[in-house]
Amino acid sequence: MKRTLAQMADMCGGTLSDVALYSEVIAEGVFTDSRKPLAGSLFIPLVGERFDGHEFVLNCLEQGAAGAMWQKDHGVPPQGAVILVEDTLVALQKLASAYLSENKASVVGITGSNGKTTTKDIVDALLSTTFNVHKTQGNFNNHIGLPLTVLSMAPDTEIIILEMGMSGRGEIHDLSVIAQPDVAIITNIGESHLLQLGSRLEIARAKTEISAGMKPGGLLIYNGDEPLIAQVLEEPATKQPDGMKRFTFGLEEDNDDYPTGLMNAPNGMVFTTKQSRDKAYTLPLLGTHNVINCLAAMAVARHFGVTPEHMEEGLSQLRLTGMRIEVTQAVSGLTLLNDAYNASPTSMRAAIDVLEGLKGYRMKVAVLGDMLELGPDEKQLHHEVGTYITPAKLDRVLVYGALSLHIAEGAKKHMSAEAVHVFENKEELTRYLLEQLHPKDVVLFKASRGLKLEEVAQALQTAPLHNRVD
Repeated sequence: MKRTLAQMADMCGGTLSDVALYSEVIAEGVFTDSRKPLAGSLFIPLVGERFDGHEFVLNCLEQGAAGAMWQKDHGVPPQGAVILVEDTLVALQKLASAYLSENKASVVGITGSNGKTTTKDIVDALLSTTFNVHKTQGNFNNHIGLPLTVLSMAPDTEIIILEMGMSGRGEIHDLSVIAQPDVAIITNIGESHLLQLGSRLEIARAKTEISAGMKPGGLLIYNGDEPLIAQVLEEPATKQPDGMKRFTFGLEEDNDDYPTGLMNAPNGMVFTTKQSRDKAYTLPLLGTHNVINCLAAMAVARHFGVTPEHMEEGLSQLRLTGMRIEVTQAVSGLTLLNDAYNASPTSMRAAIDVLEGLKGYRMKVAVLGDMLELGPDEKQLHHEVGTYITPAKLDRVLVYGALSLHIAEGAKKHMSAEAVHVFENKEELTRYLLEQLHPKDVVLFKASRGLKLEEVAQALQTAPLHNRVD
């Protein structure tokens, strides 16, 4: 974003401190982290429970910032190019929304309990074969990250892909109103945020808020296997744009698109769909659940006129955000499946299914950790994941974390006691793996981010195994 300070003040509803002196000053981009001042950019000081960016406004101006915002209830601003606003966060969001309107880029919004980031990456891969695309980086998917993503968009962007996360009701609504999507995806409704929302129905209501800010005639693409989404869409309280179109995807044959054929490939999946029965696509990701994510992404691509040939090309060039069933080969020859970025019962079962589908390995091992923020039923939900595990799916289960003890107890319903192991620290877990594993084994790592289970995967990446006997 490149605008004069006068234009930025007008876009966010603020007032420039000295119009005569600063109105024609050009700011290129914005920043909110005072530790990384950007010369020539606009500093937006945000206010939180434990921080106040206003303390660093003067320093940022002295370090070469083109200007800064200043919240009116914070007293007299320092001398310099300052845009006075009622609330700096609201001003940031207004600035982003105005920039989107001026830019004319089409907007794709993506939400859901699981698969948001993977779906975003697939949508990006497909659309980038034909359009100039900008997308959410990392986890910049909240009330601050989304507007910052918008404001980092290049002027020639044709389509922007915005991931939308949440922790409670109303948050997706606000993000949708800022972004005003032309197309929106709801990947699924899982158990994440049960702690905050209490039920899957409330989670469905929260995710379906993405329709609130959609443009008239917009396209909502959602998982048709989840009846709660259709139920919420029929509720009078659900805000939807005039003329909204719907497209469903999933495994069931009553969806607008579903897999008509599925086959495991060495490092991914080969599939055909209802929408493309005569053409097989190769997705370089493991798991049926990722094929389902891909169906949603392909619906977006078709909406924008991307050809089947370009979709095939896009899938071949797919690059994912890290730790989402990231397949790597350790120096020992061991195969590692790192899916330790996040976890819920739905995604945990999907990862176990991926492990079950792999062929040609001596032993299949799952290293599972706690799933966080599941609310009062967290112990039961962990136990149910454990009961999902059978000898047909994998050979050994190793758990780490207080809640994962319930996974172990559930697993013992079908697995032998010798196949289920509990660890209290990562050092013991790592040591056991190095002693027990063979180069022809495959290991899955799955847990919520707070467990940092990827540290064990990283240790196995370079360490020699003790068991070298076939």
